[in-house]
Amino acid sequence: AAPSRPFVTNMAYKMAKGMMPKISDTERTALACGTVGFDKDIFAGNPSLASLVEKYPLAGLDQLSDEEKSFLDNECNHLCSIIDDYSVVQNADLPPEAWDYMRKEGFFAMKIPKEWGGKGFSTAAVSAVLCKLGSRCSDANATVAVPNSLGPGELLVRYGTPEQQQYFLPRLASGQLIPCFGLTGPHSGSDATSLIGSYGVVEERDGVLGVVATFRKRYITLAPVAGVVGVGLDLRDPNGLLKGKGTEGFTVALLERDHEGLRMGPRHVPLTSAFMNGTVEGDDVWIPMDHLLGGQERCGFGWKMFVECLAEGRGVSLPAGSASAARTLNTGVGAYCRARKQFKVPIAEFGGIQEALARMGTQGLITVASTDLMNAIIDNHEAPMVLSSIMKQSVTDRGRKIIIDGMDIMGGAGICRGPKNFAGNMYMSVTIAITVEGANIMTRSFQIMGQGITRCHPHMVPIIDSLDSDDKGAPVIFRDNLIKMFGHVFYNLGGSVARGLSSSVSSMLRSSSAYKDGDKLTSFHESQLLRLSQNLAYSADLALLLGGRLKFEELLLGRMADAMSAIYLGYAVLWHYQHQKGIEGLEAATEHAMLTLEHEAQEALREAAANFPAPLGSAFGFLMGLGTSPLGELSRPYRPPSDALTKEVAELLTKPSGLRELFNTHIYVSGEETDQLSTLLRALPVCVEADQIQKTLRKEKRDPTAEEAATLSLATELRDQVVQVDVFEKHGVLEQQEGYVRPAILATEAWDGAESESFKAVA
Repeated sequence: AAPSRPFVTNMAYKMAKGMMPKISDTERTALACGTVGFDKDIFAGNPSLASLVEKYPLAGLDQLSDEEKSFLDNECNHLCSIIDDYSVVQNADLPPEAWDYMRKEGFFAMKIPKEWGGKGFSTAAVSAVLCKLGSRCSDANATVAVPNSLGPGELLVRYGTPEQQQYFLPRLASGQLIPCFGLTGPHSGSDATSLIGSYGVVEERDGVLGVVATFRKRYITLAPVAGVVGVGLDLRDPNGLLKGKGTEGFTVALLERDHEGLRMGPRHVPLTSAFMNGTVEGDDVWIPMDHLLGGQERCGFGWKMFVECLAEGRGVSLPAGSASAARTLNTGVGAYCRARKQFKVPIAEFGGIQEALARMGTQGLITVASTDLMNAIIDNHEAPMVLSSIMKQSVTDRGRKIIIDGMDIMGGAGICRGPKNFAGNMYMSVTIAITVEGANIMTRSFQIMGQGITRCHPHMVPIIDSLDSDDKGAPVIFRDNLIKMFGHVFYNLGGSVARGLSSSVSSMLRSSSAYKDGDKLTSFHESQLLRLSQNLAYSADLALLLGGRLKFEELLLGRMADAMSAIYLGYAVLWHYQHQKGIEGLEAATEHAMLTLEHEAQEALREAAANFPAPLGSAFGFLMGLGTSPLGELSRPYRPPSDALTKEVAELLTKPSGLRELFNTHIYVSGEETDQLSTLLRALPVCVEADQIQKTLRKEKRDPTAEEAATLSLATELRDQVVQVDVFEKHGVLEQQEGYVRPAILATEAWDGAESESFKAVA
């Protein structure tokens, strides 16, 4: 029997090798880029909340350095104070004093190390700054985010030559040079690394080795004002001039604004946003080899540079904008619901409002918790590609939902533009976050599970490497890991069934008030997440049997990405709760969030099983459903939060509470009487007290005392202030022209002038 083993192994190896599509250089590089950690634990089916809590501390205000806290309280507040969001949008630019202040005070150099003149801030501090700026002005957030994530600064720190570092980093730190990164082209879209239309050919001129490059870049944030740009090129070396020092492929060139042949300046107009965004172009531009990032040795290395830095942009900068919306709108809209009355009742008492507001609170908690956890992971010197994709796709999408619910609640106050409206510009800009740095549709339906199912699976990378190898020992490596993979399948199948049954029983027997005990809250939901993790791991193993077809089954990958995202975000919420225990109302909000996420994961896995693609189709869909829900609907116990819990969370957001204070962190409140958010925060406690006085007066059937009357009068005055919206005598470019009269009025006046009678005369 022994001699037959190599024959069987080799036959299975050749069959699998024939089924697997060829791995491109880009895909091979992606598999080697970044880090895996907790995401791998989820795919293994055995994540640990205790390990997560121990490994990643929460970097709250108390954990920031004194310098970071001072910057948040002083420089960041001052920048917010000199920016008026409405004026920025109307003028399509930040004011000159804001640009000067950002340069002078190091807002563009928060991630550059101190030895180069930068701030050297932690990721948590940068996220907090972006969050606060976003609460005042989305364009300020975007302007500061790019240099601190995908700008060439961080790439220079990691990969620049000593000469490049000594020249560029001090100039970036001082604000002398504003950076941008040119990657996306007209035919690239979310497949930015295809670099279609952007290429360079290695040439030698006058004894100097360099590159002749042609490129077309668009959607480049800060390009219209940048002093230096990193340009992504597809480097070609047809004459072999590199001679083994560097390779062909994705390469990054560093070009200053006055570089001969470089064209920068024209602007795109992303909806109503005012942040600088435009094109970077050049034809036959000569670039000496020492202008390539990292020099000749780093030719062809650009994809790895880009992907590892991308984790910060996708995982930190964009989610910080959603966290800003979550904090600002839960704070402001919650107060608005208590101050605004309809039918003589605060709208906070209306069921429909409570439903939308509780959704805002839940999605807000998920956003804040996951943002805090990702900051801690990045500060632990990790570059988690899969988790950053989840943050980019799921958290920006949840940010959009928060804003939509906030706009719905505010009604006319949300849609009438002007200085009083703190939600409208967020609504217009959130779609941009959905689109940039990999559109959410692509990220969800391809990237999260496309990378996760290969990179994070405990046995897939060795199997892929063996199938892509011509080494004599490759079949044995393939066999050994294939056996382990089958063991992984049965381990997770057994765990899925066992945990599915036990979680169904525990869910049915659980009291609706059990969440009020924090320890029981945590242990119950951790057990549900363990069950769902094994469900996902088992489902991923079945999906892998599709072989090379899996990468094209985007509907299946999208549903599994939804499940993966909900599971990870659930762990983030529990991690956050463990670090924030003691905050009033956090148990109710955490329960609401966990029930929401568990239901999301359950439904995503249900739909994945029900729509398992051909050729395995219904048979494997049945096996997936059997493993994830062995008793059918009886073992799908997760339901959306109850109405009673929804009302409790909504009330916590419309009255002074610890939960409101949690959201009130890292947002800018000027305190000025003309600032609507400040007015709402002043109005909330007065309106709550006034409502209680009126309730008491009705119950006791008496008139108010002088003190009570004063409170009622103040509440009425504040309520009148918060319902006001902006109105303008003139609006738009045409109406600013001297003597301009609206055409409709001219026509009416001409018509009236032709009539000999008026209503007054007839009457």
